[in-house]
Amino acid sequence: MDHNVYKIIYEKMPEMSKSHNKIAQYILQNPNEVPFINVGKLAAQVGVSDATVVRFAVYLGFSGYPEFQKHIQSSVQQQLTTRERLEMSKEVYRGDDQGIFDVLNGDIDNLEMTMKHLNVEDFRKAVGYLLKARNVYIVANRSAAALGLFLHYYLDLILDHVEMLDSIEKDADLLFDLQEEDLVIGISYSRYTKSTVDVFSYAHEKGASTIALTDNLLSPLHQYTDVSLTAASQMPAFIDSFVGPLSLINALLIHTAQEKEGGFDKKLETLEYVWDRFNVFY
Repeated sequence: MDHNVYKIIYEKMPEMSKSHNKIAQYILQNPNEVPFINVGKLAAQVGVSDATVVRFAVYLGFSGYPEFQKHIQSSVQQQLTTRERLEMSKEVYRGDDQGIFDVLNGDIDNLEMTMKHLNVEDFRKAVGYLLKARNVYIVANRSAAALGLFLHYYLDLILDHVEMLDSIEKDADLLFDLQEEDLVIGISYSRYTKSTVDVFSYAHEKGASTIALTDNLLSPLHQYTDVSLTAASQMPAFIDSFVGPLSLINALLIHTAQEKEGGFDKKLETLEYVWDRFNVFY
């Protein structure tokens, strides 16, 4: 039996009863929450009975909810191919006007989930690591590189030594002097990029501080991190939702700038002069 739960669900959706379809829709739209909640909570979130959730797990081919949950946790890491996610989106998002709003509501759900699970203590620790680091290295690849570039652009205004590593073949030399006083920020959301995990693992081996920006505690980055900041990022489509991660990065930048002592205001004044001198802005 194929134990990728997401694949089983979207393949069986056309034949499901109305109540089972409601559960399926919720699971596919909230893949980062369901692996960690019990029968009662899932039933309450969907608006069905506990027994219906159990019957749903059995309908999918599992002995019960515990086995279903075990495999859905595995499926978070296993992930679907991009083509499979495209096929899944056809089952979840309708082609009419409402389908447009369903996508936007999915982004809102990701943002709400990010807020709900934000660990403020870890967030504060992350700001502290940023402020005390000798050098900051950001490693992000593929679609997550967009988040890395955004973080790098603004963090480079706030701090003195910030490097973006988006190609380990090109940027490996930057890590030759990695030390305990340095900080490496790894950004990766499922499907996780191997090169990001490899660099993050190397940073951990060298004793550098590490911050993971990722989607959940099952992420392969988590085992190598001093601080994990999680943001919900998935939607049942061939793309990821980066609304939650980007909002988390915004908060990280704003609070780091607020707590930065000395020189930041003067640096901004100098930059404004340079931007004006070269007519940077239209």
